Amino acid sequence: MSTTDTTPTATGPFAWFHTLGRNGKRAFVGAFGGYGLDAYDFQVLPLGLVAITAYFGISQGQAGLLNTVTLVVSAIGGAVAGILADRIGRVRTLMITVITYAVFTVACGFATSYEMLMVFRALQGLGFGGEWAAGAILVAEYCKPRYRGRTIAFVQSSWAVGWALSVIVYTAVFSFVPQDTAWRVLFWTGAIPAVLVFYIRRNVEDAPRADEVRATSTRKGSFREIFRAPLGRTTFFAALLATGVQGGYYTLASWVPTFLKTERGLSVVGTGGYLTLLIGGAFAGYLTGGHLTDRLGRKRTFTLFAVLSALLIVLFTQIPAGGNGILLLVTFPLGFSTSAIFSGFGSYLAELYPTDLRGTGQGFTYNFGRGMGALFPTAVGFLATTMGVGGAMVFGALGYGIAVVALFGLPETKGVELR
Repeated sequence: MSTTDTTPTATGPFAWFHTLGRNGKRAFVGAFGGYGLDAYDFQVLPLGLVAITAYFGISQGQAGLLNTVTLVVSAIGGAVAGILADRIGRVRTLMITVITYAVFTVACGFATSYEMLMVFRALQGLGFGGEWAAGAILVAEYCKPRYRGRTIAFVQSSWAVGWALSVIVYTAVFSFVPQDTAWRVLFWTGAIPAVLVFYIRRNVEDAPRADEVRATSTRKGSFREIFRAPLGRTTFFAALLATGVQGGYYTLASWVPTFLKTERGLSVVGTGGYLTLLIGGAFAGYLTGGHLTDRLGRKRTFTLFAVLSALLIVLFTQIPAGGNGILLLVTFPLGFSTSAIFSGFGSYLAELYPTDLRGTGQGFTYNFGRGMGALFPTAVGFLATTMGVGGAMVFGALGYGIAVVALFGLPETKGVELR
């Protein structure tokens, strides 16, 4: 029986939250905060990238490699965190990942060379990749099936909250601190997430069913099990889906600030204004995508927003010089579509795997996709030397085509009970 069977009934737009019960609500707060601050610590690099490039005298390709290293190592971190979530529990894993990404984000601010910054950023990726795997599963296991899509979408929406916070801090820091120091200060603010660990430790616990299964299962945390029948096919196509979506998204997240500054000629404050619109669209997209995931189904929602995201990223980057007014109009829907597609991941991947392999399956597929998707920002960095940043960013649209292809190999899971 699912753990959600014992939660209270409720009606209204926030029924999804009320039906979580007391422990489920606390888990939601912990996961929401963890993922939001995860986003904050990730985004400080793209926001400070122009200053970092100038400070260390590196090329755009080398700058793109900083993001790629973060994402590739985060794939390892996510896979390991998935195994830990199945072996030592969701909550303990969540605390470990938050502490890891906070400590190494701060360390980045002390880097004295490009190579040192790359090492610290890679280590930050271990925690960055692991947090989502632990937090999304933790909340999914408290949800009623009918609300699972929108509930996890609300957790995903915290990415926009963390992103917005990073833009606010970036605008303030770079407006008042010299550029050579400002990027360091931005990294030092990455200590904020450590405070969340105290809340998680005191208030959050795993769903009873997950504890039960972990205590009795003999196959928990096994990579071998997710690659053998009947889960092998699911693992392959889920990893391909994650690769396509994240390849497209991280192209955008990694290069938009640089694109706005270098090719559209915007100031720090001007760039912040466009990013505010992009983030506003992202927040609305997360919430809307979650509702559509529960209404239309997982696969239809992924397909809808994959097509829209591909079209909008091409439109956004190819608007002619002098067309910043049109660019402004496209910014909100671009943020909306590229974030709405993420809303279904937490619920969909949780539904594809049984409880004793859920952390391993979800952690591996999502973060394998993140690692492979990391190749996209690097490709854009090297292509930008001949095509310009805007021209190279079109490469990201290919990722959404890969996502659509992957969906042909996956089942629809709308409304299913967790196994």
